[in-house]
Amino acid sequence: MRYPKFLEKGGTIGFVAPSFGCNIEPYRTAFGHALDTFHAKGYQTELGPNCYEGCGIGISNTPEKCGQEINEMYTSKKNDVLISCGGGELMCETLDHIDFERLKKADPKWFVGYSDNTNLTYLLTTICDTASVYGPCAAAFGMEPWHASIEDTFALLCGEKKSLQGYRGYEKESLKDEEHPLAPYNITEQKELHLYETDATHGSTAVDEVFMAGRLIGGCMDCLVNLLGTKFDKTTDFLEHYKEDGFIWFLEACDLNVMAIRRAMWQMEHAGWFRYVKGFLIGRPLVHGQEMMGLDQYHAVLDIIAHHNVPVIMDADLGHIAPMLPLISGSYASITASGNNLVVDMKLK
Repeated sequence: MRYPKFLEKGGTIGFVAPSFGCNIEPYRTAFGHALDTFHAKGYQTELGPNCYEGCGIGISNTPEKCGQEINEMYTSKKNDVLISCGGGELMCETLDHIDFERLKKADPKWFVGYSDNTNLTYLLTTICDTASVYGPCAAAFGMEPWHASIEDTFALLCGEKKSLQGYRGYEKESLKDEEHPLAPYNITEQKELHLYETDATHGSTAVDEVFMAGRLIGGCMDCLVNLLGTKFDKTTDFLEHYKEDGFIWFLEACDLNVMAIRRAMWQMEHAGWFRYVKGFLIGRPLVHGQEMMGLDQYHAVLDIIAHHNVPVIMDADLGHIAPMLPLISGSYASITASGNNLVVDMKLK
């Protein structure tokens, strides 16, 4: 696994928009304030050509221009790390225009993003054997004050933290809008982890504490199942290469309802993606609390994977319901959960 150099004091943070750009409010103002914040901390910034664009369909610009931006900014010597401006809908269409061989030959560089950015965080890891960060996008760094999860993400980029703890609560309704572009996370809900041990005979059993260790891989299920079976899907080769480590799959969902989550889990299971699995870290889905025809978010996942005989952590600080722990995709992690306490210790090996 190739691990990029961490951001040094006074280094240059690059920004790209392979998915949505920061062309509308509240993201434009929040992004501008994020740049001011980084400058005040003593860092330089470099903006890709699409950061303020909004002429694309589901992404900032045309797929060709978005792919070109990644190719140039990732291989440029003018910036040290890259943070995506935001998530979106159709970043998959940029993939035909991203030169993964060029990225693989370049010096590795941290790329940070989540949601639609799974199209790059996952493929950098599985195609280029390069670690990436599944974490908040650029506009989140514009909030005042920074939430602990934003502090953690920046500390991770700077190499100051590799062991992280989950957060106490989560946001049900955001206060961020056009009139309040710098609003911090509105933490009103108490976090409640759901921990399980699974086995083929008895299914899933709720427990008070779990431990898992393995190589982190995953992202947003909406994007992952879209990649599955395409020419960009090198998952099987990646799994075979690191099978001695085993894998922790971190997964979360955006637009998927509980039925679609179950279908996604079934599809990944039957594609063989969960071979060598050591555990699952499942984030709060955007449809948190939904039930459809007797199916909830827990059984949508557990009923498909119970036979793997591994621990499962659900409603973790991951994904579209803030806050989220930044995770190094490709790193080797030891994860402990006890009650509502979650600790993720990542090693770059």
